Amino acid sequence: MKRSGYIRKTFGLILFALMATVSCTETAYVPATFENTPIGNFKALWNIMDRHYCFFDLKKRELGVDWDSVYVKYEKLIDKDMSDLSLYEVLNNMLRELKDGHVNLYGYYDVGRNWTWKTDYPSNYSAEIRSYYLGNDYFIAAAGYNYIILPDNIGYMTIESFSNVISESKLDAIISWFALCNGIIIDLRENGGGIVSEAEKVAARFTEEKVLAGYMKYKTGPGRNDFSDAMPIYLEPASTQLRWQKPVALLVNRGCFSSANDFTVKMKALPNVTVFGDRTGGGGGLPISSELPNGWSIRFSSAPMFDADMNDIEGGVDPDVWVSLTDSDRAKNVDTLIETARKWINDKIINP
Repeated sequence: MKRSGYIRKTFGLILFALMATVSCTETAYVPATFENTPIGNFKALWNIMDRHYCFFDLKKRELGVDWDSVYVKYEKLIDKDMSDLSLYEVLNNMLRELKDGHVNLYGYYDVGRNWTWKTDYPSNYSAEIRSYYLGNDYFIAAAGYNYIILPDNIGYMTIESFSNVISESKLDAIISWFALCNGIIIDLRENGGGIVSEAEKVAARFTEEKVLAGYMKYKTGPGRNDFSDAMPIYLEPASTQLRWQKPVALLVNRGCFSSANDFTVKMKALPNVTVFGDRTGGGGGLPISSELPNGWSIRFSSAPMFDADMNDIEGGVDPDVWVSLTDSDRAKNVDTLIETARKWINDKIINP
């Protein structure tokens, strides 16, 4: 682990990390003065977050979380004779105040997490109903990439995760198979993220020109508001491979997090794409990691990302068309989101 001093990340380094993986292993500064005691580990964790976490203003504005008050609240719970398990519970509860899905405490007992970005909302999704649309004879391009042509000549594909690598040749095969279709439905629901470069690889198949997709800031110092100016993020078309220019309906729900959230931002910036469903789960901060004196690891959001209009995407991305899976449709094994997207594509054919 790197402990030599505060890391002043260059924008190029941040972009490299962003393109490589959301599970970034870049490490943050750990002050050497903190001892491996309950209070030492508590102070180390609070200070690491204080210097490097990127959403304090947002969390205070939206959740009323004051990080200094959090210190006072949880310091009272630290005892020099407390067990490791008790310490872990206190530290994890302190981090849960932030309600950030990219904040995780990796201890010997558990991985601390907060999934309220997903669990506090309706799923607007049924795996059983989706299986009726896929049937038994669908194609599998890669793990989680399933596709088929629906009876009304609309391509339907699922992307269940961006953790799995899909080759450019397999993306070519999907687009070739859909070539005569009137449009494509991409079902992103329940995609919890993965490798950002994989998400960008897929999005690049749906544009013919370089498009401003969003912005990112990065930390320039230990102050809570020490950020760079907003740096533009562009989506560029796939260079030599096949690209799709007919209508695309992207289906999202609260289960779309991290790189799936980023994928939604990029796709929403494209003129041939309309997003249907619910707000995504968010996860709009590039995560990095650090380590406490006792060896526990902490992961947290370090660089905030925004859409093309400079809207913060930590709390999710709104769809263009809000659609919920209705109880009446669910009872009939009908997916309201898929049917709404099919109607939109068919209407586009009649009234382009």
